[in-house]
Amino acid sequence: MAQAAIDEGKYAQAFPSFGPERRGAPVQAFNRISSQKPIRIRAGITEPDIVVVLDPGLISIVSVTSGLKERGTLVINTRDTLESIEGRLGSKWHIAIIDATSIARELLGVPIVNTTMLGALIKATGIVNLESFFAPLERRFGHTAEKNRNAMQKAFQETLFKER
Repeated sequence: MAQAAIDEGKYAQAFPSFGPERRGAPVQAFNRISSQKPIRIRAGITEPDIVVVLDPGLISIVSVTSGLKERGTLVINTRDTLESIEGRLGSKWHIAIIDATSIARELLGVPIVNTTMLGALIKATGIVNLESFFAPLERRFGHTAEKNRNAMQKAFQETLFKER
């Protein structure tokens, strides 16, 4: 995400947050993007505008909306309906849903949803152009970039979005 934003002439930073968690435990990763000025802050993000949930199981064990700004955006990998998610998480936020796991299995052959979820994120927010990801995907994935691009594009097309 950050590289795509930078390629568009925006300012961006990306950083993960790892604790003493074991492999497979929930982790957080953050992006800051600005189209207007350089980003000077380096602290963690406690009041995000957008939250992306890659693992639908987290919804029942972690407060995924903690700190999310009112009218912020939730992008969730789920097989549930918009109404079901809204019933569980409330209606203060814009909500986008996509079954990224099924798309990843179909197009990548594995249930790894990172790039698939980027398609949903772009659809829900328009924060960068979909095409801006093509070069970073090529650099990151090389020979599997096309599969990742296809998964991202399919998620972009299939994401359901409800604005508040």
